[in-house]
Amino acid sequence: MESKQLKMEGRKRNRKQGFDYAQDAIYFITICTKDRLHHFGKIVQGKMIESAAGSIIADQIRWLEQQYPYFELHTFVVMPNHVHLLFRIDREKIKNERIKIKSVSSLIGALKTTTSKQIHLLGNTSFMWQRSFHDHIVRTDEKYRRIDQYITNNPVQWDKDKFYE
Repeated sequence: MESKQLKMEGRKRNRKQGFDYAQDAIYFITICTKDRLHHFGKIVQGKMIESAAGSIIADQIRWLEQQYPYFELHTFVVMPNHVHLLFRIDREKIKNERIKIKSVSSLIGALKTTTSKQIHLLGNTSFMWQRSFHDHIVRTDEKYRRIDQYITNNPVQWDKDKFYE
């Protein structure tokens, strides 16, 4: 027990300590497949050609916006082995409703769970997401523009991408 506790204490934190990830903000999220295996399609001449699994991912990202009225999707891209999302949590959209706001981790958990189940039902039972995800809280208009452009251009820049393998 003691050695397990020491391992956890020495582990890098994934989230910004003390930050409420259910608060209104713009979030840039990257989620990778386990071992960065290509499940979602391929890049052909700078365009992403989605596999059936890739289409499920795209549909479920749009589903988040339908399912959670405070979730405002800005930009996303499905790549062969990862996904980038840029979205906002916006309480103004539900100010007259009594809805509990899910944290970013809960939203991404819902995305991972629903997509995994659907992809497994396709027969791809080996599909798995990488543990956790990378997040960035977008604080300036300039940073927002750069991230939005990065997501939009990700397929064209695929051969230079750190997830290209």
